[in-house]
Amino acid sequence: MSRLRKWTADGPGLLVMLVLAGAGSWAKKATAEEGAVFPAAELSERARGSLATVAHASRSGEMSGQGTGFVISADGLVATNLHVIGEGRPVAVTLADGRVFPVREIRAWDRKMDLAILRIDAEDLVPLPLGDGEELRQGETVLVLGNPQGLTHSVVQGVVSAHREIDGISMLQLAIPIEPGNSGGPVLNAAGEVVGVVTMKSAVTENLGFAMPSGGLRVLLEKPNPVPAERWITLGRVDPNRWEVSEDGARWFRRGGMLQVEGLASGFGGRTLCLSKGGEPEGSFELAVRVRLADESGAAGLAFAADGGDQHYGFYATSGKLRLTHFAGPTVYSWNILEEIETPHYLPGEWNHLRVRWDGGVLACYLNGLRVAERPLPELAAGRVGLCRFREPGAQFKGFRMGADLSGDFAEPPAELMAEAEQTLRRMERLPDAEVALPGMLADHPDLARGVLEREKRRLRERLSWLEALSKRADETSVLREMHLLLGKAGLEGEVDLLRGALIVARAGEPDLDSGAYLEEIEGMIEEVRARLSEEPKPEDIVAALREYLFVENGFHGSRMDYYNRANSHLNAVLDDREGIPISLSVLFIGMARGLGLESLKGVGLPGHFVVQNQPLDGETGPLIDVFDGAKELSREQAEELVWGTTGLQLREEHLEPLSNRQILVRMLRNLIGIEMASEDVGRALPYLDLLLALSPDESGERFQRTLLRFQAGLLTGAREDLSWLLDNRPSGLEYERLEELLEFIDERLKQ
Repeated sequence: MSRLRKWTADGPGLLVMLVLAGAGSWAKKATAEEGAVFPAAELSERARGSLATVAHASRSGEMSGQGTGFVISADGLVATNLHVIGEGRPVAVTLADGRVFPVREIRAWDRKMDLAILRIDAEDLVPLPLGDGEELRQGETVLVLGNPQGLTHSVVQGVVSAHREIDGISMLQLAIPIEPGNSGGPVLNAAGEVVGVVTMKSAVTENLGFAMPSGGLRVLLEKPNPVPAERWITLGRVDPNRWEVSEDGARWFRRGGMLQVEGLASGFGGRTLCLSKGGEPEGSFELAVRVRLADESGAAGLAFAADGGDQHYGFYATSGKLRLTHFAGPTVYSWNILEEIETPHYLPGEWNHLRVRWDGGVLACYLNGLRVAERPLPELAAGRVGLCRFREPGAQFKGFRMGADLSGDFAEPPAELMAEAEQTLRRMERLPDAEVALPGMLADHPDLARGVLEREKRRLRERLSWLEALSKRADETSVLREMHLLLGKAGLEGEVDLLRGALIVARAGEPDLDSGAYLEEIEGMIEEVRARLSEEPKPEDIVAALREYLFVENGFHGSRMDYYNRANSHLNAVLDDREGIPISLSVLFIGMARGLGLESLKGVGLPGHFVVQNQPLDGETGPLIDVFDGAKELSREQAEELVWGTTGLQLREEHLEPLSNRQILVRMLRNLIGIEMASEDVGRALPYLDLLLALSPDESGERFQRTLLRFQAGLLTGAREDLSWLLDNRPSGLEYERLEELLEFIDERLKQ
């Protein structure tokens, strides 16, 4: 579990981000002298005019989510938290003098640091100066300004109690009261400089919080990733061409390839709807979706026969059960539960597949491929279909479908296979019926009883760990099979689909990922760019349009603070966060270019850096393009300097050879394997090694690496297969006597 989850949020929930930063014209140039009284009143008075209130719009258009911001440049830059501005929402800034400005541009933002810099159309502002939070000493006094609980321009004094690393980020630990509304407010040192941005409130004590050192703001100022406000409000937005969401206070958004909803809606029971614009079903129909509740006290599932207002039917999961309900109006008196279904086939906390079928007279309800309810409904009126959620906890949806027959959406395993799997587990671990017998047997020997039961608890914990490993391996096998299917479609010599392959790579680390949803998202992006081009665009026109669309309008950027995070190599996370490393950003750029007809755009694996280049077979090769740096063109001399500065190597002609899609995917996988091998859990490299060897079976280094990891994980059969390959093929650099000894040891273990 993330260490951040030990801390609560800026309101209800597990985590709340608060954050601060600055730059300016009025600060003293030296810190207060030792023993001097901290000038809290003077600093507060001076900083007051630089504070701001930041709010984002709710779905109804009213400004909400109030937090703090502060001016960091005279020409209209304001710093705050990313969570304060709310992704995909219009944002407004109220200055200390009462003037209100709509935000014109999100100048820079970073999700991991939870920082954002906003631009408003204002001049001659008084900025706060940026200091260096890393230089603060333990015990040094600081001042926090903000709008706690909506009480604007409030001040609180405290001390730096420690420098603390949380989830790989250095933060300032503050002994200071933090309240909702402080989010985004500045932390000042004795010289009046901004040294941090408060980020978290402790769940353990009232007077402990954390701040992001001000260096994070410096990074954003040096390397901005600007997004115009009109573009910002589309980030994570549910596609308005496909869905219509209720204007009721709940927030529907798209992330992780899924539709998600959070926040309490204003209607009866917190009900909120997301209705499809795909047309109303005519005659018999089926609907299906996969749904996962954030908490079993919530409720979410399918809505149908909806009039766009308060009337609809719902089939949804709630409290570990299923309900079929008719809503005929806005109050509890018009709510009629038709069926309440308890079934062992419901999986609490997991994805559940819901499906309904109406054949003109009877409604049948299915859970995970099994029919769980059937009810005559000849009077079912025609209407719209979609998704529903009730009460406060959020929910996630994926794979919504409407059609005549969706029974194939959930392929229920054959009953014989299920029975065989269950019997296999029971044979391997059969628990005795000890509830009655053991207490009587051991009543006269309580110490012995405790020892026996402790050993049994230890054994059960080991069994749970084993079952979790089995589940993980099942996910890994599913991902590997998906890659083999992709390779089978390409054939022995054919090129694999680059975007699909990259999403399979991401699935190795995120098994829940919905690849289809991301492919649809990319296709939508391609169509947006296509609309700007002529019917027969030149290669340079396509490259220019992609550069403008991705890096100018939508804020895609190279990772600044967290380069070696595995998410930077997962294409889905690159799309969600608009952040990546050279190869992942290049994969997106190449995939979109080819979708626009530019098939000759190739990936070029320079030593230590990945770029792209147009390399037509019958034309002039274009310039190198550094997608990591906003798709800027690189001259040969600049490329040589880049390679030398990164690796100390001379750029050679063979470095400019284009890579095949397989080679690009292998390079992505090597990055991920390197990250995992340097982590505390090297076993997480195994699924990436499986994919790499599926793409390129003759990689002896990775084959040896997988041998050792399989052996360490107890996967002896797999380790033996790899050992046999190494002994048969005899790549150089290995001690074959040791490998033969290991093979003999494994064979002995497998006989036991």
